[in-house]
Amino acid sequence: MTENTFPLHSVDKIVAFYRNAVLTASEAKHFTKSDLTPTPKAETVQTLYMRVLHLLFRFKPECHSMVSTAPYSLVQSSFTLFTFSLWWLWQQFLPVCMVYDFSLSDLLNPKKQRTLTILSAIMNFLHFRNQRMEMIQEKQGKFRADVDRLQAYTRSIRDAERKIEMLTTIPPEQQAEANELAAALAELNTTTAHEYQEVNTKTERIAELKSEVAEKTQKLAQMKVDVSSLKEDISKLKSQIVESPEELKSQMEKMRDTVKNIKNSIEEADERVVELQSMVQGVSHTEAEIQHVLGLLQDLEASMSNCKQQQDEHQELIAQYEKLQKELKNLCVEEGQLKRALDMKRDKECKLNIRRQKKKEMKEQHVKEVLGYGPIHQKREEMADKIQKISGETQQLRAKIKSLRDICGEETEKAQAIYNTLSAAMGELHQRIEAHSRDLKLAAAKMSANI
Repeated sequence: MTENTFPLHSVDKIVAFYRNAVLTASEAKHFTKSDLTPTPKAETVQTLYMRVLHLLFRFKPECHSMVSTAPYSLVQSSFTLFTFSLWWLWQQFLPVCMVYDFSLSDLLNPKKQRTLTILSAIMNFLHFRNQRMEMIQEKQGKFRADVDRLQAYTRSIRDAERKIEMLTTIPPEQQAEANELAAALAELNTTTAHEYQEVNTKTERIAELKSEVAEKTQKLAQMKVDVSSLKEDISKLKSQIVESPEELKSQMEKMRDTVKNIKNSIEEADERVVELQSMVQGVSHTEAEIQHVLGLLQDLEASMSNCKQQQDEHQELIAQYEKLQKELKNLCVEEGQLKRALDMKRDKECKLNIRRQKKKEMKEQHVKEVLGYGPIHQKREEMADKIQKISGETQQLRAKIKSLRDICGEETEKAQAIYNTLSAAMGELHQRIEAHSRDLKLAAAKMSANI
């Protein structure tokens, strides 16, 4: 007792603590500082010890009279069975409070410093017990919240699986409509390919007509140049003509014939130009319609590629979801294994408690045989080390279970996010497919009307 591993408290602190935390209301009123200093009262000290036992182990005062009287017959008559029972119980419990030399004199003839030291040790142990109980209650509350959260996550995962199954499967009443849309899309692809070939032939014909129009315009320009040169020649020849009426008439007739032929050729060229212009306008209109159809086909191709891409993303998301489900199942299996390991640890603790009880019974038998009780501190320290080791392992298992639950919660949130993106993408895909199908039907109707 010369070297303590716990702090010693003052008399005022000890009196205030035992009044508030240990003694009953009537006992706390009569408990004062004079009961401990300068000379502690044996009855007061015994009452404190008795109330501490009742607080820790629910060992009521009337239970002290139920202790076996075999060792009591060997004890001197200077103290009662109550005192012997109290001493025997505190002899077993005080080593937990780091007090190893508790004796009968501490109950029958208590000393001031000795009593204050023992009460300080008990006070420190009660503070430690209260702190640990608060921590255990807080951990139990967190554990219950985690279990509730895990159950909610599993329910949400099941709902998500049902929704995904509903979205991925086509209902029987819509199967016929889906087959009709697929057949209409295939027919539309064949018609567009055929029309695309016809457009190519028309474009080739238009190119040929353009080349012919260019040749005709070139010939027309050459003819205009020839006419202008002929007019110049006529003006030159007029100055050189000998005025003879017959030759003049013959030349005039020839010139009239040539002019008439030129006019006829010019009119034919103009008519041909008008026809070519009307043909060019029709070709340009056809080209515009072809460009519109090509745009629709490009949009359809882009929508089909987007649909295929979204289907690939859907397959990837389903694969990720299945992977997450497998990981969740593995985590549940690991949790079950950890629970089984925890149960095994608890069984070991129960076995250790049984062994400890047997040792206590052996000690009680030894007390019955011999007066007094020799403390076996080394064995108690070994048992305390084993208990601390087991408690450390249980804390590690609880920390691992908590980490697994956190991982499970994160994976569940990821699965929920994947499901939300998947449902949004599927809705958008259905809307775009419906819009493109309507556009293609309108385009096909217009093309059939034009044809």
